[in-house]
Amino acid sequence: MTDTVMDINEIMRELPHRYPFLLIDRVIEYVAGEHLVGYKNVSFNEPFFNGHFPEKPIMPGVLVIEALAQATGLLAFRSMGREGRRDNVLYYLVGVDKARFKRPVEPGDQLMLHVRVKTTRRGIWMFEAEARVDGKVAASAELMCTEREAEA
Repeated sequence: MTDTVMDINEIMRELPHRYPFLLIDRVIEYVAGEHLVGYKNVSFNEPFFNGHFPEKPIMPGVLVIEALAQATGLLAFRSMGREGRRDNVLYYLVGVDKARFKRPVEPGDQLMLHVRVKTTRRGIWMFEAEARVDGKVAASAELMCTEREAEA
């Protein structure tokens, strides 16, 4: 069964990230406990393009991975049956394996974020993640994430 989509307001209720670090604009499909598809519209006005690189703007690979990690957070929260972020809990990226970058992400691209639950054990979630532009893989990785109480 496919659940509903998530607009930017719902995403901001789930994730603590805000501009300029909120890197997912919309979720177009998710099935709790299975997978999620969302996207980031990459604009020339992104602050990182000022220095990466002024003559040939390219979205930094670490930010592509971060966008995928934010998508995993949304999927994990909804998979646990929660809606809305708890202020004392943060969702941490704790591992990145098999990261590969196949093509650059440039201004004007729509970065499609595909994440799938691989396993979950003792509070650690493992995901297969892939970022695509125009149907072609831009980056892929296995991501490990966990939820922890925020320290004061």
